[in-house]
Formats: sequence, C-alpha cells, structure tokens
Amino acid sequence: MTDNQDFLQAVLDLMAIDSVALTDVSEEAPYGRGPARALEQVLDLCRRLGIRTENLGGRTAWAEIGQGEEIVGVLGHLDVVPAGEGWTHNPKGEICGDRLYGRGAVDDKGPTLAALFAMKDLQDAGTPLNRRIRLIFGQCEECGDWDDMACYKRTQQLPVFGFTPDADFPAIYGEKGILEFRITAPRGEIMSLEGGDAGNMVPDWCRCRVRTREGAEKLLETHGRSAHASTPEKGESALDRMMAELEALGVEHPLVGFYQKHLAGDFHGGKLGCPLEDAQSGKLTLNAGTVRTQGEHLVLTLDIRNPVSFRGEDVEGPLGEACRAFGLSWVCTENQDPIYMDKNGAVIQAMTEVYREVTGDASEPAVIGGGTYARAMPGIVAFGPMQPGRECTEHQKDEYILLEDLHQAREIYRKTLEKLANL
Repeated sequence: MTDNQDFLQAVLDLMAIDSVALTDVSEEAPYGRGPARALEQVLDLCRRLGIRTENLGGRTAWAEIGQGEEIVGVLGHLDVVPAGEGWTHNPKGEICGDRLYGRGAVDDKGPTLAALFAMKDLQDAGTPLNRRIRLIFGQCEECGDWDDMACYKRTQQLPVFGFTPDADFPAIYGEKGILEFRITAPRGEIMSLEGGDAGNMVPDWCRCRVRTREGAEKLLETHGRSAHASTPEKGESALDRMMAELEALGVEHPLVGFYQKHLAGDFHGGKLGCPLEDAQSGKLTLNAGTVRTQGEHLVLTLDIRNPVSFRGEDVEGPLGEACRAFGLSWVCTENQDPIYMDKNGAVIQAMTEVYREVTGDASEPAVIGGGTYARAMPGIVAFGPMQPGRECTEHQKDEYILLEDLHQAREIYRKTLEKLANL
C-alpha cells in the first residue's frame, strides 16, 4: 500500500490551493483559477501514482483503473466554500495532534483523495475487477451550478452505480430537496447591508450602515458562528443578530419586519407557514445565508431543504404570501427535487456491510439535508467520510477530520470499490 504520509501530504498540497469556484474565470479556467489549479495538481498526482486520466477541456476530468465494459463511479469535487473569518488553524491545511485541519479536509478534498488512494491500493495489489473504477473530478459543486457534471454526461460513459464521498457513513439513501430564493427590498433608510459568505452557510458576519429616525448615520456589526445550511441549528446567525439590533433601533424597514416575523430564530419554516416534516427525512430546514446591497435594493438569499415527500411549490406558496404582505419581491433561483433510493438495494447494502465490517459500528443508513453529487447522475449515493457521532465542521471555521477517520475512510472505500466492481 502507498505510505500514509504520502497520502496526507497529497491532501495538504491540495488544500493549500484556494479553490473557491467562479472567481477569476477565463477560457482556460472555466470555473476559476483556483479550481483549475486544483484540477491540474490532482491530475499530476494521478499520473505520478500510475493511474490513467483524461482531462475534458478543463471542465471536468477523470482518473480510472481496471478493465470491463461498465463503470463504477466516484464523484468528488475540488472546489470549496470561502474560508471566512475567525480560524485558529490554517485554512490552507495543517495537522495538529490527531486532526487534519483546513478548508476541504472534510468537504471534499480529503475524502476525494481517500478514494483516489483507495484506487491506487487496489491497482497495486492487482485486485481482480470486473468493472472499471472511475473517479470523476468536479469543480463547481459548492456553487450549485454543476455545469461540470453536465459536461461529463454529454460526452462520457455514465457509471452503472457508485458514490460521492461527501456526506456520512454508513450510507445515505436519500437527500432532501434544495430550494434557493432571492428576496428583494428597496434600500430605504438602510444605506448598506452586507453579510454571509455563501447561501449554503450560516452567516457568521454582518455589517450595516443605517440612517436613524433622527437622521444620524449609524454603523453596526454583528458576528456569529458558521455551519452548513442543512444544519442551521448548529450555527449562530450574525444576520439574526443584526435584524434584532435594527428592530431595537426602531428601524421600520420591510425587510427587517419580514425577517423578524417570518425567519428570526426559526430553523424549520413554522413562522413562514411551511412547517413541513415526514417520517423519512424529518423537518424542513431554513437558512438565511447572505444579504447584499445591490444598487437601490437589498437582496436576501434563503436556503431551504424540504423533506423528501414534498416539492418546491409546498414552500413557495407560503413564502410568496409572506413576501407580498411586506411588499417584497422574490424569485426561486434553484429548485432541486429530493432523491430517495431503495435502502435495501444492492448498492446501499454493499456499502453498509463494508462499513460495518471495518468499523464494527451497526448504524443504519440515513437521509440527509445536504445536497451532493448523488443528484448529478443515476445510481449514485453519498457515502462517508463522516462517521456517526463525529462533530460536523464542513462549511465552518476550523473544518477538520480526525486522521484516524480519514485513513479508515480510505480502507472503507478500497473494500467498497472492490465489492461494487464485482457485484
């Protein structure tokens, strides 16, 4: 097997690249300079490991081992969300004690390379494979565009099944729907309002310049704690705090009124009139992720994850009614339907069996609120790297994974890929 230190160094080298998508976009770097550099580096790593690759014009690429007519797919992504503020460890990668810190340690550079080195382990061992194993590298997963996967599907052979290493063990057999709304209000007495780094993160900062009733200009700043939008209860919203301060100042602005009546302190849509819930996937989650000043308007983004038995219209109806009452306009900018697969099917069962064999943990497969590349192609499910009960730090400052868990993920992926290739 390849030395574990080589594996960790490869992850550190990849995390050192700030690969936020859609910045510095060019013809040579269609998703930005950072993701392009990350793709170039990972393809160079594949060549050094002796794994064949193909670059599809910089929009996506793949690495492959084995022979056979069919493909087992692994879909990983090299882009990350912005690091944000307040880190106590290096967001570009650092090993401290038993942890690997850095943006992408969990989501998704660490687990993507765990899958790559698992493929290298299989190749080095000469393990018989009845299907090819292909790791497909994405570059714009976090921005929700997924043009990279669309490019792959237009020109390449699709996997028969596989996984994306971008969620939890033992396996994920369903994902909630994902809705994004942009709510627009006139600026009025709020001269500027800026907060949050991405719609799929709980905002950990917010700044406002407002004119008070007395005509004075006041500068406000609030801070919070970031978390993934699918688990907003794990964060502390700086935007919640800002709206409370503006209300306390007596600012009578429609966006403040709407926010305080329908959003503040509510993670599950009850105040908005859509407290959706089902037995398979639990409650709807709601996160106000960013706010921006755009000319004479303020624009608020909402990230909503609806349970698998509901659809976008079940949310947009109540939201639209609430917006109209305050004179706000809204538009749905993203609407991904839920996915829900057979928990007792061969792929989920194979993954669960390997996970239990390696870890001794009998946890059951689950449904999540996160959105992964499992939605990008048929037959793909989310699988690892987070183990049950671990602290979830993706999209947060000081993102980390336990070194033991990262190495174990590599072992789980190796055994699972062997099993799927010969299923």
